Amino acid sequence: MADKSTEESQDDIEARRANGEFVRRASVFRGKISKGSVFLPELNRYHLYVALNCPWCHRVLIARNILGLQKSISVDVAFPNRTNADSPYGQDNWEFAPERVASSTGATLPECTMETATGRSLRIARQIYEAEGSTGSSLPILFDKSSQKIVSNESADILRMLNDQAGALGSTIAADERVDLYPSEERNPGLRVEIDRLNQIIYANINNGAYKAGFSANQRVYEIAFKEYFSTLQDLEEEMAVDGRLFLTGVNLTEADVRLFPTLFRHDPIYFLRMKLNGARMLDFPNLWRWICRVYGIPGVSESCSLIHCLQGYFGRSWNNVVPLGPIHPMHYPEAYRHPELANAAMRTH
Repeated sequence: MADKSTEESQDDIEARRANGEFVRRASVFRGKISKGSVFLPELNRYHLYVALNCPWCHRVLIARNILGLQKSISVDVAFPNRTNADSPYGQDNWEFAPERVASSTGATLPECTMETATGRSLRIARQIYEAEGSTGSSLPILFDKSSQKIVSNESADILRMLNDQAGALGSTIAADERVDLYPSEERNPGLRVEIDRLNQIIYANINNGAYKAGFSANQRVYEIAFKEYFSTLQDLEEEMAVDGRLFLTGVNLTEADVRLFPTLFRHDPIYFLRMKLNGARMLDFPNLWRWICRVYGIPGVSESCSLIHCLQGYFGRSWNNVVPLGPIHPMHYPEAYRHPELANAAMRTH
């Protein structure tokens, strides 16, 4: 079950970090919802803990929405900034705190919730892990309300489980109308091989690559990540241009699209500045821009996106908590994602 394209090597992790490299820890909880498992596919049994600014959470929410699982899989939403040093719970914890005020808006964020799945109104995600004897603290978490156990904290595994078990988990979309993000070999020969290829490249160079660039403390490490990020974007742009395909693998949305979208959704308004990925805007890749707009327009996707949470989460934890107002040209985001024609206008200005 474990998808190795979701992980990076843990070899020499301390030495790599000492050299200024950002190295993501491997996920610990890798359970599976399936028949015969301790986690049976049952209606209204499972719960998600997420933060809307987190791209790993974002992919899970997209899957939940487009698979029609909004009514059967409940969700708690953490505040986009983690706790500060003066918090009684310690620093750098995801917190369920709907009363917290965002510096970007001067108000509370209505999407934020209390913790509801345990019945104990836990304050921070770390307490969910502590109940399992773990020191973890990351989101997302797929949680079993029946056994009060963590199923998984690996977003790629959660995404695939939701797809594989959508019907049993209570999808409101009929099976013949519901998207299949990872079709079987019998249904679509060779497609899984292509999805797996894309997943590996997208994870290493785009999803995790953005963090490698943005959180690097070494100029050389940053430059490598920067170049791989934009080289991969150019490769994807050219692949889509060959046959004018609608999605990464052809005419249908797949898991690869869902895994790429959260990073590219954040690129122009956030990563261009915050992650020092200022080599180009997504508007400079016309095929990918139209792809972003196409995915954003799928029912359920825009509802999974909160640019306010993203801006607050990435910039609101900076030294002065000031959140930038742009981009404003050619128009404000995320409204820009409803205008695929903007890519054509951007190309005419070069």
